[in-house]
Amino acid sequence: MKCTVLGCGRWGSFLACFHSRRHEVTLWGREGSRSFETLRETRTNAYLTLPDAVKLESDLGAALAFGDIIIISISAQQLRSFAQRINGYPIAGKTVILCMKGLEEDTGKRLTEVMQESITQPVDLAVWVGPGHVQDFLAGIPNCMVVDSADRAVTERIVEQFQSELLRLYIGTDLLGTEIGAAAKNVMGIAAGMLDGRGLSSLKGALMARGAREISRLIRAMGGNELSAYGLCHLGDYEATLFSEHSHNRRFGEALVRGERYDLLAEGVSTARALVRLGQQYGVELPICETVHAILYEKADIEQTFQQLFFRSTKEEFYC
Repeated sequence: MKCTVLGCGRWGSFLACFHSRRHEVTLWGREGSRSFETLRETRTNAYLTLPDAVKLESDLGAALAFGDIIIISISAQQLRSFAQRINGYPIAGKTVILCMKGLEEDTGKRLTEVMQESITQPVDLAVWVGPGHVQDFLAGIPNCMVVDSADRAVTERIVEQFQSELLRLYIGTDLLGTEIGAAAKNVMGIAAGMLDGRGLSSLKGALMARGAREISRLIRAMGGNELSAYGLCHLGDYEATLFSEHSHNRRFGEALVRGERYDLLAEGVSTARALVRLGQQYGVELPICETVHAILYEKADIEQTFQQLFFRSTKEEFYC
């Protein structure tokens, strides 16, 4: 089987290495980008060395023609324009897997919705999300992730093709919940970083429990299975996001409250705005997401906003 990985950041470059163990792989990157040029010149980046079996390609048409399976790993906010560009090439019949997490900031739409609106050719579409950091996988530390699609047969086929001892894949059965949960955990990661930055790390257990609960209510209101919030896509990914030194979102939140600069991509920043939009649209209270949003976009005082969050009116733990 031939795979094309679009996007040569840390996750895309890892996936290219990972899949090259069993499949032919082409890794595409944008001509002139720092990450691609570094790989082309040295075949290394800050995390790994590309095996000789991985072919590097900057021609998008050639990369798309190569793979039967197209794996996309880019910033969520770039997906619509990138998908429209992809649609200009013959990709009918291919399997497209989104190995990325987020929601479109301006619309609140899920990434598969963005793809469906942008790709007019018939393709099999799936998402691949869940816990795990490149650094841990490269150290041989295994983890579990989930694949989901609107088509059960597509999900099962991807799981069968890519299952491994390093990366155990589970079959998702709720595409909406899987996507919302995966995106929302990055916002919780920012909140966790804020707690770390304020010396309140012991509250991250409460953040996990309450965060999963508020996202489960949103998933249910949107028509998904609320239990998805307690699966690998969301709660299962918390350890890798709320506690790991490798998490960009947690590190961003910590730097923010300390008044420090953090330049790496934190998808939760855009996702916070999208989630607040969805909460308003579906009439769901999202206190943690709204708190993060207020700090990021409304310049709310961090201490005061945290106080308001923790001293909200008392409710039953599992109120609807």
